[in-house]
Amino acid sequence: MYAFAAYLMWGAFPLLFHALAPASALEIVAHRIVWCLLFCLVVVTLMGLSGRGPGALRRFALGGRVWANLALASVFVCANWLIYVVAVSRDNVLEASLGYFINPLFTVALGIVVLRERMTALQGVALALGAGAVLVIVLGYGRVPWYALGLAISFALYSLMKKRVGGRVDAMTGLTVESLVLLPFALSYLGYLGVRGESTFVGHGSGHLALLVISGVATALPLLSFAAAASRVSLTIIGLSQYITPVMQFLLGLLYFQEPMPLTRLVGFSLVWLGIMVLTYDSIRAWRKIQQRRAAESEVSATEPV
Repeated sequence: MYAFAAYLMWGAFPLLFHALAPASALEIVAHRIVWCLLFCLVVVTLMGLSGRGPGALRRFALGGRVWANLALASVFVCANWLIYVVAVSRDNVLEASLGYFINPLFTVALGIVVLRERMTALQGVALALGAGAVLVIVLGYGRVPWYALGLAISFALYSLMKKRVGGRVDAMTGLTVESLVLLPFALSYLGYLGVRGESTFVGHGSGHLALLVISGVATALPLLSFAAAASRVSLTIIGLSQYITPVMQFLLGLLYFQEPMPLTRLVGFSLVWLGIMVLTYDSIRAWRKIQQRRAAESEVSATEPV
């Protein structure tokens, strides 16, 4: 239920960002940073007071390398947020969903190139299908799907930074640090808009003001749900559940926002979906092998004399 809640909230983001007009993409992202940080600080403090975690200040006593990786992560996740909001505001929800469909393929490619992980034959097939999908869309549209590529690359790089941090930082502390790093830029931009009289925070009704505040809370809540799910279910379930988000975005773009779906785009999406199925099958097969090996090792240990 936690996993479904996280991916359903992420999948509904196009509705929220469309409702935030006339705020610009940059203003929406700036408000997400400010209100997300305030929400995280409240949660971190309450967790410390309740004894469920270290005190609010002790949670951020991290090493310099961890802070550096989280700072880089904040840059990549901010870029991801900005690209996504721009894509939605310009009626490119379908292309945004494509970005999250091909993200696992980019993550695999990044692991192979940067982390020197071994590539299986099926992973190679999946990557080839993903590259073919992008090529088909480029040829059909006469342009590169920059929104999709930008979303996939930025989130893959964000995942790489989080991988380098490892288990030393929990999800809430990581998001708080990332928001803290971005806070000066967010406040500076909001101040700039206020001085120029271009801020939409006031003057557009209480509903618009409330939605801008909610955008920050909506940033943190799915991550908390995701962290709760990741600690309770297998990575296979998490991996399969992640496609709820782009499927929802795809359906919203096609049915609710009625964006066009020409044949070339449909062929491109079909190639991506085929690549995802290949990648998912390869992941499940690898996970089963690990489980079988662990079971065999446990049996050997149980039969050895004490």
